[in-house]
Amino acid sequence: MNRTPEDPRIAHLVRLMSRRRVLQLGGLAGVGAVAAACGSGIGGSTASTSATPAPTNTDISDKEKIMNWSTWIDYIDVDKAGHRPTLDRFHRETGILVNYNEDYNDNNEFYAKVRTQLENGQPIGRDLITATDWMANIWIRKGYAQRIDLANVPNHANIGETWMNVAFDPTRAFTMPWMSGFAGLGWNKKLLLKATGKTEIKTLDDLWDPRLKGRVTILSEMRDTIGVTLMAMGKRADKFTDADFQAAIDLLQKKVDDGTIRQVTGNDYKTAMAAGEVIAAIAWSGDMLNDTNTYGFNIPESGGTLWTDNMLIPVLAAHKKNAEAWMNFYYQPDVAATVAAYVQYISPVKGAQDAMKKIDPTQVNNPAIFPDQKTLASVQVFMPLTDVQQASYSQKFAKLSGA
Repeated sequence: MNRTPEDPRIAHLVRLMSRRRVLQLGGLAGVGAVAAACGSGIGGSTASTSATPAPTNTDISDKEKIMNWSTWIDYIDVDKAGHRPTLDRFHRETGILVNYNEDYNDNNEFYAKVRTQLENGQPIGRDLITATDWMANIWIRKGYAQRIDLANVPNHANIGETWMNVAFDPTRAFTMPWMSGFAGLGWNKKLLLKATGKTEIKTLDDLWDPRLKGRVTILSEMRDTIGVTLMAMGKRADKFTDADFQAAIDLLQKKVDDGTIRQVTGNDYKTAMAAGEVIAAIAWSGDMLNDTNTYGFNIPESGGTLWTDNMLIPVLAAHKKNAEAWMNFYYQPDVAATVAAYVQYISPVKGAQDAMKKIDPTQVNNPAIFPDQKTLASVQVFMPLTDVQQASYSQKFAKLSGA
């Protein structure tokens, strides 16, 4: 049975979702501050019931038809000529030009880049960012996110019911989900076959194959890397002890020390894989599945993790109304289906599966976009952390990269 927005199983999972990247090799500035700031909402310990009032700003959207967006790589549809059809359509229909910046490589890394400006009440030059739940929670709690004007976003009503009831933003007043997806095992098909004679990787033990030594990366998102590792050890990602966490760290540290793991990395692991420097990785589903001629992806036999990224308008954004226009545009089912068909992540938009029948009928039952019960049964959401756990676990995880 295909997943629908009312499916109670995924409803339970999405209420707890968290995603991408705590630490990045060479990009760990500010990790202590972030660790201290986290701890509520999805991926945290308590709900965020209020936010610090945001500084007032002058919105110049009516004068400047642009919108500056910082987001992850491979997160929008691209045609053979290198154009972005959905962004081009948005420009044609609204007159708004999107400056699309793939400079959000890691949650913590991006936050570190703009944190001083945010703390000093200065604009960061972005009108929209795409933050993972646990990081979006930090922005909201600290007053760094602007409340969405629902009068400008009538399609806010198209947020799937399972994505509405989230602890860090209960009514989705500050955020709208962009995509959800899985963390598991990814590989370059040609390079894997050449190095090992295998056509796929199914287990974490496969990832530690001596023939892949020095050409393996793990994600700098603690929740995904540790979650996958815990499940491979016979533990649960959604409920574990300090001792379980330490055992996972010890296993990964051994693989770092013996040279099996080349790097702890953010979204740029795919660039290294495309260049042939990396053969296999703990990876994100869409990064691999949007080019199945080159890459392969499996949720490990022992299980993978589930996460969500969200659109958020920073304080003092100069083009808030334009960002809201984009949010409203994207939440049209046919637009959401078009993007999902390309990026191969789970769509949070009501009606997207029906719209997919016209966009690409071959994708209607694709479990990477519309997960079935079997797929959902193979993934878990990383356990919510207290402030103390977040700080402690982040410090331990940072040592994997030598920080």
